[in-house]
Amino acid sequence: MIYWHLFLAFFVPGIVGYGGGPPSIPLIQYEVVDHYEWMTNSEFANTLALGNALPGPIATKMAGYIGYEIGGVPGAAVALFATIAPSLIVMIVLMGILLKFKNSPRIKKMTGMIKPTIAILLVMMCYEFVTGAWEKAGLWHTLFLLASSYLLLERFKVHPAFVIVLTLGYGAFLL
Repeated sequence: MIYWHLFLAFFVPGIVGYGGGPPSIPLIQYEVVDHYEWMTNSEFANTLALGNALPGPIATKMAGYIGYEIGGVPGAAVALFATIAPSLIVMIVLMGILLKFKNSPRIKKMTGMIKPTIAILLVMMCYEFVTGAWEKAGLWHTLFLLASSYLLLERFKVHPAFVIVLTLGYGAFLL
């Protein structure tokens, strides 16, 4: 029964907590502290602080930790699945609808309009990264990192993970 309760404690906030982790935190707190009484407010606050200190989505980190504390490894798996299940279900349903109407001219037009939108968003993100790097690291470091990354990726076909590690090392030691 504990696994069912863990599932409900994280599935319900995932459904009604529109907007990702931060809006669902009070809902998770209600389930964990008030409804099931698995933690005190102080323990929940410590869990939230720990989750904020680590990289990644806050709701999944909290689900994994709380699930593990309550039900061990299976509890962590159940809580994590319950956290991502609402998004997964919606994605599967929407993909089913999209595939059903994939030959529709409206759907083709809609999906065709998504590609340029994503391209514009990526260009804007790159521009913000470059201007931020320019302001913090300076013009010459930024240009060197851009040029060397481009050459490593395009000319010498170095794997992007190695380029990222090299640029992080450059920043750690020289900036």
